[in-house]
Amino acid sequence: MSPAKLETRGLHKAFPSASGGLVALDEVDLRVEAGELVSIVGPSGCGKSTLLRILAGLEHPTTGTVLLDGAAPDPGLLGRIGYMPQRDLLMAWRTVLDNVIVGLELAGVPRREARRRAEAELPRFGLEGFGAQRPADLSAGMRQRAALLRTVLAGRDVLLLDEPFGALDALTREAMQEWLLEIWQADRKTIVLVTHDVGEALFLSDRVHVMSGRPGRIERRVDVPLPRPRTLGMTSSPELVALRARLLTPLHAEASA
Repeated sequence: MSPAKLETRGLHKAFPSASGGLVALDEVDLRVEAGELVSIVGPSGCGKSTLLRILAGLEHPTTGTVLLDGAAPDPGLLGRIGYMPQRDLLMAWRTVLDNVIVGLELAGVPRREARRRAEAELPRFGLEGFGAQRPADLSAGMRQRAALLRTVLAGRDVLLLDEPFGALDALTREAMQEWLLEIWQADRKTIVLVTHDVGEALFLSDRVHVMSGRPGRIERRVDVPLPRPRTLGMTSSPELVALRARLLTPLHAEASA
């Protein structure tokens, strides 16, 4: 079997606590192929965000291994994988254009070149004409577009998205889901998406990984039987409705335990 784009083996993460240690993740095995869009769902507190932070190199596992293209990166993962946290973290004093070039600037790209690259992408991200605006002047959906553009411009092959649409209203969220698929279809980045919304996971993903309650383990992997390209109308198909119900049942059980 050829190496996966991103893989974890026996990932375990424990945090110190007054009682001696809190186990957040236990024996997490995850495999993501190049160009896939996969989702991770699970009850609150199961370690989904911790897992993404480990994959991004912002946290270190207690034990276990993370492989990128079949190897453990040296000196580490930090800076090798794009990461978009739950909050957009746009800087209020910077314009949209100057916000989205932060990653390029940190990578040493000259400011003029960084701005040129970003300006060329603004239309594709629905931000044409807004480069000179401040984040406070943007809608919630546009702020998320800017945050994703900042992540994409960093030039990484793998993107980690932590609840990118969780704070949006239902209509904006659906529009953003369709837009994300357009961007992914054009660029074919490898994307790992954390979401609480099972319907969103099924609509967007090639595969859904279901995590248990804490300590988080991947208990189920479900291939999504939807052809691509996708439309929101596909989510009402009987097959997908039944699959959503099967995924929600164990999640509800975990939440009420």
